[in-house]
Amino acid sequence: MTPSAVLHIIDQARRQEARSGTFLDQMGERAASLPDSIVVTGPNPATCLFQFAVEYIEMAPRLIDCVETCARDSGHVALFRPFIEAATRYFTRPSPLLTQYDGLDGLLIKAYLCHRLMEEMNENNHSIRTSRLVELEATQANLLAHHLIGEPFANELDQSIFLTVAQIAGTPDYYDLNLNPFVEKARDAAWDWMREYWEKLLTRNQIRFSLNPGLDSGESS
Repeated sequence: MTPSAVLHIIDQARRQEARSGTFLDQMGERAASLPDSIVVTGPNPATCLFQFAVEYIEMAPRLIDCVETCARDSGHVALFRPFIEAATRYFTRPSPLLTQYDGLDGLLIKAYLCHRLMEEMNENNHSIRTSRLVELEATQANLLAHHLIGEPFANELDQSIFLTVAQIAGTPDYYDLNLNPFVEKARDAAWDWMREYWEKLLTRNQIRFSLNPGLDSGESS
């Protein structure tokens, strides 16, 4: 499935949401129960979280396409194909467990699986991990999505990701494999737009992570 096809599915889900308002209501509930470390500064937290979730979802097919492009250009497409195919299946052939979730709610779960799979792919190879391809903002976006999905379900999704990565790359050979050609391609133009997107995703939606939530509260009181 191409990124444009996934974006079409997302557009359908947004039209469904426009009629029901279900996902926006869900974001309102989540806004009231976020940890102190996540601060929504916008006047309408539910709307901020809603727009973040939509952009986070739309990022997933583009991330898959970017990884595939860099893998192909670096001559490592066969090595990365299992990750690409697994990430794509979250949208095209989701597990029976996910079929009960539809609309933007279901797409957020699938996008979270996709983003977390790619994050763990990076973490499980020395060459990629030390290159800092995955910026702090991307990790923070995944943490926020984790809270929006809610526990304990989000923890179960994380466990499924760990199992998938262990099956694909759970050997010392993969850890020690030199993937610098992929890293160099990922530092090229194909990755630049994505890095900039991640960097501004939270601030664009008036969301930030506070390292000292207690201190922030004291300053604002």
